[in-house]
Amino acid sequence: MVDTNVFVSALLFSPSVPRQAVDKVLGEGIVLFSELTMDELREVLSRSKFDLYSDPEERELFLAQLAAVAEPVHIIQFVRECRDPKDDKFLEVALNGRADLILTGDADLLEMHPWRGIEILAPLAYVAKDKD
Repeated sequence: MVDTNVFVSALLFSPSVPRQAVDKVLGEGIVLFSELTMDELREVLSRSKFDLYSDPEERELFLAQLAAVAEPVHIIQFVRECRDPKDDKFLEVALNGRADLILTGDADLLEMHPWRGIEILAPLAYVAKDKD
């Protein structure tokens, strides 16, 4: 499970740690999403303030490519555990999709590490993980 802020940073700043983390996730596992998390990503990426970094067509292509490789998760178990209720949707995807990891830069989620046996890591920690 990769949260919105990591995807946005990965797309807009390609030679970045978030990009390395997303590439690692895509190479090692399956990205999970729910309708709510994909809608949020779509809405955020449609903001005109990002036109300075990437054209809208590039962002639409990114969304289409992500949807093609990611796995949708139907939410049947709801969660109300994060101090920021807007972040519960990421916990729900992880729980319902039986994720091993939530990749985030969000302090409200990071402080919950580990949550129900699921690692919650920032991009830098994830990229550095398992390196010799």
